[in-house]
Amino acid sequence: MQMGRTCRSPEERQHRVVEGRCIYCGQVGHYIATCSLRNSPASKSFLETVGGGTAVSHSDAIWHPDRGALPGGVRFSMKAFTGGFREDGSSASANCSCTTGLKVMTNVPENAEGDNRSHAGTDRFALNGFTEDLPATDSFVQEAMAIIMDDVVRKAGDVRRKVCEWRSPEDLKELLDLALREEGEAPAETLQHCRDAIRYSIKTNHPHFFNQLYVGVDPYAMVGSFVTDATQPSQYTYEMAPVHSLIEDVVLGKMMELIGWVEGGDGIFNPGGSMSNMYAMNLARFQHCPDVKELGLSASPRLVLFTTKECHYSVAKAAAFLGIGTKNVYMVPTDKRGKMIPMALEKQIRAAKSEGAVPFMVSATAGTTVLGSFDPIEKIADICEQHNLWLHVDACWGGAALMSSKHKHLLKGIHRANSVAWNPHKMLMAGLQCCAFMVRDKTGLLKCCHSANASYLFQTDKFYDISYDTGDKSIQCGRKADAFRFWLMWKALGTRELEHRVDRALETAKYLTEEIKKREGFRLLMEPEYANVCFWYIPPSLRNIPDSPEFWQKVHAVAPKVKERMLKKGSMMICYQTHGGKANFFRMIVISPRVGAADMDFVLDEIHRLGADL
Repeated sequence: MQMGRTCRSPEERQHRVVEGRCIYCGQVGHYIATCSLRNSPASKSFLETVGGGTAVSHSDAIWHPDRGALPGGVRFSMKAFTGGFREDGSSASANCSCTTGLKVMTNVPENAEGDNRSHAGTDRFALNGFTEDLPATDSFVQEAMAIIMDDVVRKAGDVRRKVCEWRSPEDLKELLDLALREEGEAPAETLQHCRDAIRYSIKTNHPHFFNQLYVGVDPYAMVGSFVTDATQPSQYTYEMAPVHSLIEDVVLGKMMELIGWVEGGDGIFNPGGSMSNMYAMNLARFQHCPDVKELGLSASPRLVLFTTKECHYSVAKAAAFLGIGTKNVYMVPTDKRGKMIPMALEKQIRAAKSEGAVPFMVSATAGTTVLGSFDPIEKIADICEQHNLWLHVDACWGGAALMSSKHKHLLKGIHRANSVAWNPHKMLMAGLQCCAFMVRDKTGLLKCCHSANASYLFQTDKFYDISYDTGDKSIQCGRKADAFRFWLMWKALGTRELEHRVDRALETAKYLTEEIKKREGFRLLMEPEYANVCFWYIPPSLRNIPDSPEFWQKVHAVAPKVKERMLKKGSMMICYQTHGGKANFFRMIVISPRVGAADMDFVLDEIHRLGADL
């Protein structure tokens, strides 16, 4: 083969045999240098870069990050070569089985040697040593982090950017390169995927994102996520997560202190409030009927539990998953504000008993999803104690009020609950997912209910205190160290700042409420007691029509159309829904410490701009 000859495969690659040294095992040998000729003018630059050698045919090439992307989109790779020719025509070979991590070294002495480590391999797969190029990985991570800083962190408070670049599913499929292929790609392409993902994702950290019961992530919590994702602890045993086992214990203890459990309790972080509600139901059943764990549903009477239609839908899902059945979830009537009526609860419990059912649990809600209502926990606790029922409080959304001396009264009586779910990733912005499930019990009920005693993880003869092996409290095996991001944020900000953020959010929601009352064309659903502000927008064409079924039918169509326009414009995001037979209304959620009165004014002005012609 002539020197400099181009070997074209379907991917138009240029290949040369060059001398080099493996940067990991130190083995010196001859290697294939491969150039992906996306733009043929770059071929000359490639050949000059890697030095002389014989062009050979070799299609199985790996991108070599040590060289990076050459001008013109050229990709460079190295691979051990065992059957080609040197420039002088003699056979070239390499004993090193590393398929990556190869640095080009021209003029390598004939007697050059690597280290004396064993490096045997089969089929070109390394049996000893790294199979990735760490310098290139370092470069990629740094560039990716720079993108996150530039496109996410630094722009978090910029109201001039769009909340979203809305595209339909089919359009987005065309815009994004979603296909997975046999060969890898250049880092520049992978970094572009990161940019595209950021560009077309919803900017939940945008000041005008009000769509969900969470908003973005606090920067300290975000860094906490980076740390745990980088170190990959799995929180089932202390030996696998020593730092995080201690941190989880401290964070749960502080949260229990805020609940009012002066003697502490037990708990665990898990992936989502839905999981917490399922844990509560499983523990309540186990306490009432422990034989179910081993004997199954045949050992259980007909168990029933009580909640309201305002509860999170995960309560019904948990009943289905656990075999209790959704028809055994009794819906207690609520008042006009969406709060459970204690007298109605008492009545339903007695009725269930008269039917032969066995009541075992009440699930109260502190901060309902739509209205932001708080059930009267104190009165519900009285009834639960009278009937010996497990009281669970779903405070996933409203638990943050416990941080505030001004607003903690909303959860009065929560210290009497048997279990509590609280999601710091919501109002406190600790980042998805950060969800605590806590129980007042200190006898080990949580572990006893969920344990499987896997001998390969939870050995009883370990040399350290195995009480820190918390994995058997969970139904999971591998478990992320979710408490760390909340702990890091809490350490950085302090309790006072977290309290201030809760107070500020509720004060901003109050300002919005007062503005809605003042403005023509806006009508409040009800006076909010938390950060949920629910209201209708009435466009000018409907303002002189008297209230009637026809009027509300037309109002029902307004919110969906305004939502469509705001998404396509990218100006903001607000949720809408129907509730209790009422016409669609907007549900505004106020959380971010970056927003204030001016942003609330913008919301109302923008809704009018988008809907005035309807």
